[in-house]
Amino acid sequence: MTTRRVRRKPSSHRRHGARSIGLALAGGGPLGGTYEIGALLALADSVDGLDPTALDVYVGVSSGGYVAAALANGLSPTQMYRLFVADDADATMKPGLFLRPALREFARRAAGLPRLALDASIQYLRDPFERGAMASFATLSRAVPTGLFDQRPVDRFLRRLFAAPGRTNDFRRLRHRLYVVATNLDTGASIVFGAAGFDHVPISRALEASSALPGLFPPVEIDGVHYVDGALNKTLHASLALDDGVDLLLCINPLVPFDTSAGRREGLTLRTLKQGGLPLVLSQTFRTVIRSRMQAGLDKYGRQYPHADVLLFEPAREDADIFFANVFGYAQRARVCALAYEATRADLRARAAALEPRLRRHGLALNARLHDPARSVTDALCDARPLRFGDGPRGVRQAARDLARALDHLERQLAALRSPRSRAAPS
Repeated sequence: MTTRRVRRKPSSHRRHGARSIGLALAGGGPLGGTYEIGALLALADSVDGLDPTALDVYVGVSSGGYVAAALANGLSPTQMYRLFVADDADATMKPGLFLRPALREFARRAAGLPRLALDASIQYLRDPFERGAMASFATLSRAVPTGLFDQRPVDRFLRRLFAAPGRTNDFRRLRHRLYVVATNLDTGASIVFGAAGFDHVPISRALEASSALPGLFPPVEIDGVHYVDGALNKTLHASLALDDGVDLLLCINPLVPFDTSAGRREGLTLRTLKQGGLPLVLSQTFRTVIRSRMQAGLDKYGRQYPHADVLLFEPAREDADIFFANVFGYAQRARVCALAYEATRADLRARAAALEPRLRRHGLALNARLHDPARSVTDALCDARPLRFGDGPRGVRQAARDLARALDHLERQLAALRSPRSRAAPS
């Protein structure tokens, strides 16, 4: 398989002499993107000097492309939480946006069914004993839709989102480098939107192509070529950022195989995933394939890019809450985001001794908030910079909610101080 890539000059916003930082985000369906938002909230909250919206290079595949494109457009993890995760009346991206039937695809396939039925019948009647009924009527399989859901509503949403002041739907106008990877359906090659020759494609359209998982979404046609999910060849495509010369590459992979033996130690009663039926068997198989493929790539990076530090963040293999969450569901998205926040903070604490000198080389440092056992994703959202009042009525409502959350947090802290245990504690 080949990947079209390009080296570009450093971004004009980069300070002279500053070390380059990149971010590579894997796919994983809607909840994979949700996990990545939670992990980014934890990284931004726990690492001093790290601004996820001001990195030099972003690489996104499938659902990770949505998160990468939002960051490259200046949308912080906190703002993404409010747009994509928050379960309230003002959440902009509604769950149903991804689940609208591909009616145009259904109609197009249905229109061709009479002709296909006639062709199948003629093939059978010409040689019924040699071909057999099943071989002849296999022609009818061409009438099966190539995808169940329509991505055009998502494209329209993204075009509106990136049309806001200070944002763009044009790769060439971004202040940061953004690469979104898709797969050419007819050749199997990985194509990098945002690279030379493919940077004229609107970002929203590139995201639509990169996340067109076969069977769920029809292939996306761009300039006469059909594209499907970018994760078919590689899980992260992290080498795109490393080829661009980044010194520190942060990688987030939301899908890992589940270890039932470790899970049982945590109280899980399921003895084998086979008990869960075909969905769990397929989920474990898919996760194992993409994780092993990604690990093979990461193992090479130390030799190919000795100048770079590559840091991977992903769920623990015994994390049953993450594994059993519905990858394509939405009801659990706030919970998954909170779990990702907690898991990433736990990972940072566990690896602090090894991470601190590597982060220090790039002007970053773990902060004291990381070691606060009571800190939650709600605290991180409250402490983050709120939306500007200039964002209009939505910004005013969000600011009001930010204030309400902050007051709730303060009230909880005061209640804890007034508790009998606090009063009994020695001074």
